[in-house]
Amino acid sequence: MTTKEPSRKQVIIPMSNNNNNSFIKNSATHVTNINRLLRNAKSEVVVDFIRSNPICLVIVTNKVAIQSDLQIIGQYIKKSEDINELQVEEPCFPQSKSYLKIIGILFFPNDKTQECLNASNVKTILKQNQIFDDIKLASRLRVIKVSPKSDMSIVWIDIWDYQSGSKARCLIN
Repeated sequence: MTTKEPSRKQVIIPMSNNNNNSFIKNSATHVTNINRLLRNAKSEVVVDFIRSNPICLVIVTNKVAIQSDLQIIGQYIKKSEDINELQVEEPCFPQSKSYLKIIGILFFPNDKTQECLNASNVKTILKQNQIFDDIKLASRLRVIKVSPKSDMSIVWIDIWDYQSGSKARCLIN
């Protein structure tokens, strides 16, 4: 299942809180300058306003930006005199969380010991599997024993996904 998060008409720029505070002071000027750069690049995207969150800057646009728009916005922010460029990450679109359930896994994977399956074991296995290369975990894994007398477990995984749920569908198929 995929849950809805912010609109795709937003561009998120993760950065430190100090950068955030200093950048947002001149937000009207920054909106004008970013719009000028986008217009010069013949983009149809227009920045409506800039909002500050504790861990990121949120730029709200009139349309969904494309990769070239993200690059223009990112370059402008990194070149801004208000912030430390080293504390600014690449701009990205908002993402949603998808919840996946893996069933039918042995709770005691090794017959010789009574060591039970735990989240770190599952995480190691996921890292070794190539279908999980492009997947980022949204929270820690949860391993639950099906019942007290059963030797089977269920693994719950929360991943960062697109709002369409395409990463989850790729894993399921």
